[in-house]
Amino acid sequence: MNVVIIVAAGKGARMGVDKLWLEVDGTPILGHTWRALDTIAEIDRIIIVARDERHQAIDQLAGEIRVSKPYELVSGGAERQDSVWNGLEACPESCEIVAIHDAARPCAHPVLVRECLKEAHRYGAVVAGRKITDTIKRADDSQSIESTVDREGLWAVQTPQVFRLNLIREAVEKVRLAKKVFTDDTAACEHAGIPVKIVPSDYPNPKVTYPDDLPYVSWLLANQSRGV
Repeated sequence: MNVVIIVAAGKGARMGVDKLWLEVDGTPILGHTWRALDTIAEIDRIIIVARDERHQAIDQLAGEIRVSKPYELVSGGAERQDSVWNGLEACPESCEIVAIHDAARPCAHPVLVRECLKEAHRYGAVVAGRKITDTIKRADDSQSIESTVDREGLWAVQTPQVFRLNLIREAVEKVRLAKKVFTDDTAACEHAGIPVKIVPSDYPNPKVTYPDDLPYVSWLLANQSRGV
């Protein structure tokens, strides 16, 4: 069984509002993300980790976007890794592969998601990512450039991040026991010594972070050939 955990427990601090409920073309961002994953045949079940006060609204959203796959709502935690742990705890015993996806990435292409699922069966731990092509500078606290960073071998990782369930449970449990905080699930694997393979992301897969991200996301949702 392939399960997706949609991490939707954040508070959108950079925007000052709960960005997952900002509407793009009449549907909240969370709804676009959920609906895209719901259409992928290889996904059997969806777990949404969210703050308790949002659960009723999410149930209502399920009807509005007409999801077809079984889903479960789980309470969020204090940190992202706590929310992920709660989602992992909710995975059924029959789950072999679990994909962890940011609710704020509504444009993840089905081709990318399927490739990550396939590669996770082969490698155990994979992450979508794109090679960094911009020139990267290191700056001090006053935003003055200190040096140019060699971008050779540098990747910007995204979600989905996909794992064999036993591997990511082991990784996150070790992080929790060590009382470390990571904002990225593959960092937990690195801490646990679990190798992670990058799956190149050939499609735009932006994370909604700032208000001016919304028009771009709207355009992508309207123009992407989703290849379902």
